[in-house]
Amino acid sequence: MSSLQILCLLWLQLQIPQIHANISHNSIHKVKTEVFLSPKFELEPGQVSNKYYVDVDFPRGHLGLKSVDAEVVDEAGKPVPLHETYLHHWVLLRYYLREEDAAGNDHTDFGDNIPIKNSDICDNGLTQYYGIGAETRKTATYVPDPYAVEIGNPADVPGGYKEGWVLNVHAIDTRGARDKLGCTECRCDLYNVTVPGNYKGGVSCCYDESRCEVEQGFHGAKKSLYLRYTVKYVEWDQLSFVPVMIYILDVADVWTRADESSGAKDRHNCAVEYDIDSCPTDVAKNGGCIHSKIVTVSLPAGGDVIYGVGHQHAGATAIALYGEGGRVICSSNPIYGQGNEPGDEAGYVVGMSTCYPSPGSVKISNGEKLTLVSNYSNDQSHTGVMGLMYILVAHSSDKGHKLALRAPLQALETMITSKFVWSIALVGFALVLALAVMFFVLKGREGRDYGYEAMI
Repeated sequence: MSSLQILCLLWLQLQIPQIHANISHNSIHKVKTEVFLSPKFELEPGQVSNKYYVDVDFPRGHLGLKSVDAEVVDEAGKPVPLHETYLHHWVLLRYYLREEDAAGNDHTDFGDNIPIKNSDICDNGLTQYYGIGAETRKTATYVPDPYAVEIGNPADVPGGYKEGWVLNVHAIDTRGARDKLGCTECRCDLYNVTVPGNYKGGVSCCYDESRCEVEQGFHGAKKSLYLRYTVKYVEWDQLSFVPVMIYILDVADVWTRADESSGAKDRHNCAVEYDIDSCPTDVAKNGGCIHSKIVTVSLPAGGDVIYGVGHQHAGATAIALYGEGGRVICSSNPIYGQGNEPGDEAGYVVGMSTCYPSPGSVKISNGEKLTLVSNYSNDQSHTGVMGLMYILVAHSSDKGHKLALRAPLQALETMITSKFVWSIALVGFALVLALAVMFFVLKGREGRDYGYEAMI
């Protein structure tokens, strides 16, 4: 073996451990991505599908969820626009499921299954971990480091059960609809449904297999559809991640405060939906009609706000959460589409702006009174609208703050280290290449001295 070959081998032996160490460092908390499809649901023009699927595909193990995103697609995997299939909402509910239960069941009777609620303000719903509506394609759900939604801790699972997820998909086929907005707002008269009381519209009128009125003579093929959902997650490490609490606040909440004298606890009757009457015609002509709905609530526990986003329907102008003194905790605005393509459908809310406060900069104190304000244009009336605020809150702690400050530094270190290692590798390679050129030049000259043809 020549001295040059020995030099090359020594250089490779020195570089490989450095490169491997860098790759290993970057892989410790690698974010993994999995993509799933819901069970198939079929829709004809005007038809509604509002089904629950038990024990759907989902990452398993003790994990930290970083994001869950979704959209409706057809059998070819092509995204379906909202003006054809309106996604009223999709919701992921976390449960402890009996191990003998069959996967993919389509029913709402969960029997002995145990719901794992979020941090649970409302007494009668909104217990989901994830859930968005028509705005799903352009609404960020990513939880920034070092925070994550912790799931799958085996120490918490009761005997005879396993952790699972129930998926609810509520979709409305509006092809050929006589009144697309009315169908998406679930106006009872368009569904030929009567609900006792003064209920004009909402999910009680657009239930599973119900139909919204379509234009006379309109015909359209039955479509097979799926909800495609993408989950990003990390393996849970309590030394590296901080769990967050999930709160969903409802502007239609009726809060009955605790009464110590009688022992009554706080009650939150979350109606979820509400109606908006149109303003006077002369005011509407000037475009000055804004309907504001306001509620005051208090969280069971405070902490650092990590993320926030609102959920509203068409006609919305903004939703905001305020702390005591009027400081803004999160303001979320609807994004309206401008075209026809999926994710940019004109007239539809295709996204909601999100809030990502700097770590520790926005805090909610224990017992602090919070004010939620949901604004809609009421140039025309609306039924079944919503005003929800979804926030992630972490307990204030030195650990969380230190990790939060460390997260961007780690990213920078990783980038610098990676560039440094590969720079050294490239410099080393260039050096070896130069030596090789010199070696073969000398050999070539030596060859000419003995009558051999030079190699270069």
